[in-house]
Amino acid sequence: MTNEFSASQARRIALHAQGFGNKRPTGRVDRRHLRKVLDHIGLIQIDSVNVLVRSQELPLFARLGPHPRTLIPDATAAGELFEYWVHEACHVPVEQRPLYRWAMERHPRWASMRAFAEERPDLIRSVLDRLRDDGPLVASDLEMRDRPKGQWWDWDDGKRALEHLFRTGEVAASRRPNDFGRLYDLAERVIPAAVLDAPAPSEADAKKELLVLAAKYHGIGTAADLADYHRLAHTRSLLAELVEDGRLIATTVDGWKQPTFMHPDAHLPRWIRARALLSPFDPVVWFRDRAERLFGFHYRIEIYVPQPKRVHGYYVLPFLLGDELVARVDLKSDRKNGRLLVQGVFGEPGIDEAYVAAEMCEELELMAGWLGLDHGVSVADRGDLAPALQAEQL
Repeated sequence: MTNEFSASQARRIALHAQGFGNKRPTGRVDRRHLRKVLDHIGLIQIDSVNVLVRSQELPLFARLGPHPRTLIPDATAAGELFEYWVHEACHVPVEQRPLYRWAMERHPRWASMRAFAEERPDLIRSVLDRLRDDGPLVASDLEMRDRPKGQWWDWDDGKRALEHLFRTGEVAASRRPNDFGRLYDLAERVIPAAVLDAPAPSEADAKKELLVLAAKYHGIGTAADLADYHRLAHTRSLLAELVEDGRLIATTVDGWKQPTFMHPDAHLPRWIRARALLSPFDPVVWFRDRAERLFGFHYRIEIYVPQPKRVHGYYVLPFLLGDELVARVDLKSDRKNGRLLVQGVFGEPGIDEAYVAAEMCEELELMAGWLGLDHGVSVADRGDLAPALQAEQL
């Protein structure tokens, strides 16, 4: 394979690496399929916004279609996944946990929390004792709140102690299904002993392994792309060593200003025949600069933008068709009335609107059924692609 690629070739390499070169399963979907998805993407970012469905469920739907919505919590309960701060808060295969031991011990992001723990060692010990004696708990169980209850930003001393212990790896966390809050427990009761006892590489070696994994998941990318996947810093010399060792291949992509790196096992398919609604936090689009380079797709999530200033909507998903991002759709689950609401839908320039609308209509109906929204899809008038999508429903 050449070391020089066109933008369209880089796009196909990237989508194949992310699992979009595979057909969705047609039979029963189980944890084996989750493992296959994770082999392509490595981690699943967690987000609490539930206007459509919590974001961590969407990367699986994009790649697997309808599937049991318990796959992630079941895998976590079985000790196959653990939660940690990686790209952001993420579900990660548990066998990768030793790669984050350096971060647990001395990541610069946690410096203020380590300082807090050094100032309050008695508090840290008492929280550990409480976990050891009483079992799993949520932050509110500690009854240490010193601010008004119910405020999402309420980081009292008890919460800070738990979060410090979570970051150091002494405590592990899962998610409660009813309110999505973190349920904390001693790591030794959650993480398999073989993983806890596994030797940890040095910080440099761990970062090199994570960069290689990022290249595997991206297929091809710039130094910034690879570093962003696991939010690493100071990687330039490590990338040079990986190229020298043959673990990464130095490449170029036409139109990209920065040098690129490719995983030795990356594959350039002749085509990609994907169809997927992508979470705003899917690895295909979570690094917005990369999404613009790969797809010419300018994407900004507008959750935190005041409603009058939003361009496309509150919870907007890019629509992948073939190897291109062809549209974006603002979605909401109307659980009370059992409908999937299309609050706005916008096409990219130059698309075949009728074809895109037909494919999107099928994908939306599939999603509505998966979410148990039995009264189907309702399309509002907002957006240039709305008339074509409405016509598909007639």
